[in-house]
Amino acid sequence: MIEPRPNDPKDPTDRKKSKDPNDPKDPKGPTGPTGSRGFRGLSTELTARVPQLLEAMRSVGTGLELHSTLDRICETAAELADARYAAIGVVDEEGGGLSDFVTHGVPDEIARAIGRRPDGHAGLLGALIHHPEAMRLADLTADPRAAGFPAGHPLMRTFLGVPIRVQGEIFGNLYLTEKRDGAEFDDDDLHMVRVLATEAGIAIGNARLYEAARQRERWIDGSVAVTTALLSGGDADEALSVVAEQARRLAGASAGVVLLPAADGSGGLEIVAVSADDTSTALGVVIPPESPVVERLLAGEPVFVADAATDPRMITGLARLYGPSMMLPLHSGGRVLGALATPRAPGARQFTEMERTLATQFASQAALALIMAEAQRDRERLAVYEDRDRIARDLHDLVIQRLFATGMMLESAQRKNLAPAVQDGVERAVDELDVTIQEIRTAVFALQQGPAEVPSGLRTRVLREINMAAVPLGFTPAHRFAGPVDTVVGELTGKNLVAALREALSNAFRHAHAQRIEVVVDATVTLPDGSPGVRLTVADDGVGLPEGGRRSGLRNLARRAESLGGSSRCGPGIGEDGGGTTLVWEAPLRAPSRGRP
Repeated sequence: MIEPRPNDPKDPTDRKKSKDPNDPKDPKGPTGPTGSRGFRGLSTELTARVPQLLEAMRSVGTGLELHSTLDRICETAAELADARYAAIGVVDEEGGGLSDFVTHGVPDEIARAIGRRPDGHAGLLGALIHHPEAMRLADLTADPRAAGFPAGHPLMRTFLGVPIRVQGEIFGNLYLTEKRDGAEFDDDDLHMVRVLATEAGIAIGNARLYEAARQRERWIDGSVAVTTALLSGGDADEALSVVAEQARRLAGASAGVVLLPAADGSGGLEIVAVSADDTSTALGVVIPPESPVVERLLAGEPVFVADAATDPRMITGLARLYGPSMMLPLHSGGRVLGALATPRAPGARQFTEMERTLATQFASQAALALIMAEAQRDRERLAVYEDRDRIARDLHDLVIQRLFATGMMLESAQRKNLAPAVQDGVERAVDELDVTIQEIRTAVFALQQGPAEVPSGLRTRVLREINMAAVPLGFTPAHRFAGPVDTVVGELTGKNLVAALREALSNAFRHAHAQRIEVVVDATVTLPDGSPGVRLTVADDGVGLPEGGRRSGLRNLARRAESLGGSSRCGPGIGEDGGGTTLVWEAPLRAPSRGRP
């Protein structure tokens, strides 16, 4: 019931009325030298508890971390009112339920057995939310508003609840149950708990300000880490993984997911980076364009979901694994590059308004860093293309002409009267020069190709990567194909194989310092599960994998293979005594569709 005014004579249910201090019928007698009324009209019992109240107020005001402050308030209130159990229900931003529920006195094993904590939508807790006034009950189980207890819940009868206000607004409610001596909570308990709730509101306000400042600082630090990773010039996939990891950590989410426009041109969003306990089920999933969420994200609008498992807008099977979710567009300067998702576990607390704001700002900063990184890579590619054009001109204008002139001289010498053995040697040299000239012309043609001129065949794409790697390496890796790679290897597998080759050649140049590299693409292999597959082997004679070195590139290769149902591994190289590294990357010829798991 709602607590009435202490001296309201119309209330027949108030068991302990405050008495008139001069009432001769009061067994305690009148106030005066022989009376038992104390400081400023308070009872002697209440006056005696004032030091305990002051100590409780001092304890509540110590510390600035919000959740530990709530724990301390619960513990202090229970001690002050001699209650067995205490709890604080934090009202959500909409004011219709509880966003958090902190308890004291309930053992952890019992709390786990009870399971999901109350949401405040019904029962006495809901009544206190909608009518934030003090409530005192002799038996809460007899109150018509009570919703009952779940299985395994401790027995509770006596009840005292008071609202906690922070800067004039309802923050939550403080609940006390089961007074230890078996009696009911009285006026003195109510008075002291009200005073404590006032002090608790001040302490919570300070803790919230401190927590907000710390939260902003963490998000700013996360934005700096993402910007640094994206502009460091490293692997693009690794940089996107940093975005996912930072977003997951800062949002306190179960996963961090980066989505970019699908490579198949369908208009959907493809998951390209995941930070989660299990990434194999999510990486490579495409959310189709007919999804209402995709439509809003590509329009630059954020999407906040209370429960991904039940929201009808979430049409993929992955949504069933999560609860509250934020999906934020990665947009900057009028461009939408993709999206960032941070889902929490089912039943987890909802994202606060501040968390939504900070996450939106983080996504905008990440998008800006992505645009800057893209511009930086464009400048680097332009420099590479300019260098390739110069090398192609030098090869064509100098090397080929000199080789051609040398061949003409040898042919002229061949017509003279030379010994047969000499003539055979000259003829072989001329043939070798012809082959060399053809190979150089092929290299010149590859160097002069622009990105828009890349043919779609897998063999040609592999050769292009090999020829591009030849420029920084100073030599062309040997290569061999087995099987009809252009016709049997699917587009998704081929795209990931080329990316794996690019990463392997880059590692061989930047880290292995190899002098010899052999590349084999075999489309005739059988995978361990018996399915037909394609295997990429890149072997070098470099320094091998250093102990304790970074493995991010190798992890990316493994993730690409696993997302297709394949695998990736490393072994000894082709150098002396097994020196160097051999990378084996394999996947099914045609990866299964991952559109809607």
